[in-house]
Amino acid sequence: MPVIKPVYTAVSTAPVASGGVIATAVNPVVTRYFAVITAGMITTDTTIPAASFVDDADGPVVALPDLTADGYFNVYINGVLQQGALSTLTTASLVLDAIDIGVGVPILLEVASFSNTTSSLTTPQTISAPTITIIT
Repeated sequence: MPVIKPVYTAVSTAPVASGGVIATAVNPVVTRYFAVITAGMITTDTTIPAASFVDDADGPVVALPDLTADGYFNVYINGVLQQGALSTLTTASLVLDAIDIGVGVPILLEVASFSNTTSSLTTPQTISAPTITIIT
């Protein structure tokens, strides 16, 4: 006995997503540190130890912030913003690469962190079911 295989033709629509609300809160933390270059800091590079800095409230600094991928830092020498590639920041020090700086020059270190950013889904999306229509 022969087997008869039915063949059907159908069309469908893709599901559609609509609505949905995502709330994002960005709370940057910006800190500034100040130092003055001394003769002991100047070698091939200029290394400013963390303990040489004071914060915005003129308080002593034990360690500089640990820079993460969610942040950046700026260095100002005598009030002039410097290229990012000319300095290296660690929690122990700020190193200024081969920059000719004299004794008594003020340094401002500005560190910004965006790690305190959160997102939450406040209203879920509505997703329709696909429509399948059999033609034959």
